[in-house]
Amino acid sequence: MHRKEREREEAADGDGAGVTDRGPGAPHRGGRARPQVGFRDLIADRLPLIIGVVVAPAFLIALAVFRGLLVALKAAVLTVLSVTASYSVVVAVFQWGWGGTALGVSGTVPIKSYVPMMMFAIVFGLGMDQEIFLLSRVHEAWLRTGDAKDSVARALDITARVITCAAPIMVSVFAAFIISENIVVKMLGLGLAVSVLIDATVVRLLMVPAVMTLLGRHAWWTPRWLERILPHIDTEGEGAPTLS
Repeated sequence: MHRKEREREEAADGDGAGVTDRGPGAPHRGGRARPQVGFRDLIADRLPLIIGVVVAPAFLIALAVFRGLLVALKAAVLTVLSVTASYSVVVAVFQWGWGGTALGVSGTVPIKSYVPMMMFAIVFGLGMDQEIFLLSRVHEAWLRTGDAKDSVARALDITARVITCAAPIMVSVFAAFIISENIVVKMLGLGLAVSVLIDATVVRLLMVPAVMTLLGRHAWWTPRWLERILPHIDTEGEGAPTLS
């Protein structure tokens, strides 16, 4: 972040508190600005840890439920990809000024330190929810037929309408926050709306079926030693059909 942007963020974080006049043209920043800078640096340092704490349990749960190492890995990676895409849009609009005037943003605005953390937690949760919904139908068809490609086609036929109908609702709700005068609310609204749109179209309806089709039967492979230690979670109910 450039020096000028840092100064603007410190001033904004301080909300003008602690600014004293030590003479003509010599403002002094103090008060709440310094703790806010420390908080910003703390969040930046801990963000990778926060991402790991969120992604790791989701990966392990998907692995235990679907018994497929590559399925769980693909679910985590593609969901992180949709979050990354939303980060890119927020940076382009607010820090680079691309189309900011159309959203009521004048000039360039530094991204608040806690916005990426909040966006990641919300977007990853929504993305994994859609992923589990889709994979549940794929897994159900796979256990019943043993045909990997046909299972993906059957699952997409069942879930595509639900995903495409739910996405516009969530996008419109998040997009409504863009009209707020609060710049942080604008950031969150834009980021979440774009993320849901990308996740429900490009990721869930294009990339996930494509990757699952390319992986075929290998998507459901799990090492024997890992299979023995994983807990058995029956999501389909007692007596669900299993592949022999």
